[in-house]
Amino acid sequence: MKKKLKNINSISDLLKNLKKDTEDYFGQIWFRGQSVFSWKLQPAFLRKDKNISEFTLITKFKQNASLLIDRTPTTYYDWLFQMQHHGVPTRLLDWTESALTALYFAVDDSNKLKKDGALWILLPTELNKNANIYSDENFYIPSFNDIVLENYDPEVFNQEKNTKLLPVAAIASRNNTRMQAQLGVFTISHRDKTPIEEIGDQTHIWKYKIPASKKKIIKNELALLGITKFQIFPELSSIGEIIRSEF
Repeated sequence: MKKKLKNINSISDLLKNLKKDTEDYFGQIWFRGQSVFSWKLQPAFLRKDKNISEFTLITKFKQNASLLIDRTPTTYYDWLFQMQHHGVPTRLLDWTESALTALYFAVDDSNKLKKDGALWILLPTELNKNANIYSDENFYIPSFNDIVLENYDPEVFNQEKNTKLLPVAAIASRNNTRMQAQLGVFTISHRDKTPIEEIGDQTHIWKYKIPASKKKIIKNELALLGITKFQIFPELSSIGEIIRSEF
């Protein structure tokens, strides 16, 4: 990373530093919050211990999920999105176009770890240049249906086993309420296990530290701005949890 590491102690700190660090950049900017500062940007599928293929995971998920999903996925990518949504290891990493949404995940300590968090800032177009994805269109970001992502498709990935490609940033249809609420976007990895923050000259990525002692303060500030669990997860379980916290 080429940016100096900075602490974020409040939402105003975040705004001040983001304005300074992105003032000369006019493309899309993505964000990812992690509750533990030391965690790397590497998807769960690449960190798994068991020797199990992605296709086996998809098959197992489809076997049990088909009757429980309102809209049956029509592509293997759609199955990956559903699996990511429900906690199955995939080659995807969740990102958001909303800095405040990402900040919520960075300060959410429901896992009781009480450690410093991280807010990652990604320039998706610059990341993709490392994977030789270019376009005449300024700040182009492919969709998962784009031919340039063909080798990342689960079916091709399962059949062709001799290449190792770098992670890329791509846009997916927001076909569920959670993705829409979170303004969700993704990076997808291939067989190259290099964490996103270690790729190339690293000018496509940097992060801020969220001190553990400031997490509660920032979470309260987010609530004042209407960024609560129900806004991030617009589901019945979120309503129940919010009501329980008031007693």
